[in-house]
Amino acid sequence: MTQVQERTGVATVGGNPVTLLGPEIKVGDQAPDFKVNKDLMTEVSLADYAGKIKLISVVPSVVPSVDTATCDAQTRRFNVEADKLGDNVVILTISVDLPFAQSRFCGAAGIDKVITLSDYKHHNFGQAYGVLIKEIQLDQRAIFLVDADNTVRYVEYLSEMKEHPNYDAALEALRELV
Repeated sequence: MTQVQERTGVATVGGNPVTLLGPEIKVGDQAPDFKVNKDLMTEVSLADYAGKIKLISVVPSVVPSVDTATCDAQTRRFNVEADKLGDNVVILTISVDLPFAQSRFCGAAGIDKVITLSDYKHHNFGQAYGVLIKEIQLDQRAIFLVDADNTVRYVEYLSEMKEHPNYDAALEALRELV
């Protein structure tokens, strides 16, 4: 069995230090493949979005959940921006929420432009992208921009779960690729 890399001292939850599992992804890296759930039974991977520019918005889940203010704002912001980006761009919002909870939230909030994916089953995305919080098994907030050739073009790991990402910087990097 492969040893999972642990990174300590780089993130907090409510001011308390936590351990992130997986590597730190950097600009220029080849995007790691992942398996997440589209619904309870259907798994998808990076290959399902081949040839597209992918903005991956990672939000924590359960507590705080996608229903909390920061997660809600992050998901809504990228949903609004999605209309302006063209058909070659896909926005993936990944959390550990169950797929039916994600669908319920998006339906109630009118979120219909981003694709919500769940890392609940295997935590495969969290470990591949270095955002899985060991102590609570949630994914730390982060943004990844991956071009059509699966090269990472932008990365933002949030040091505190409650912080907002730099939306403008992520969207500027995205517009440069479009």
